[in-house]
Amino acid sequence: MKKTKRIYGRGANQCRRCGRKAGLVRKYGIYLCRQCFREIAPEMGFEKFS
Repeated sequence: MKKTKRIYGRGANQCRRCGRKAGLVRKYGIYLCRQCFREIAPEMGFEKFS
């Protein structure tokens, strides 16, 4: 039986796109840093109102 390495604490939360750990948008399971989120938000259907 092969053991897998478990990630505990903050190491489990990182950007899916670039791997950055700071400024993470976790709401709705997005898991993107704020910089990556701003780049691809229009493609995901988010709109900026102001």
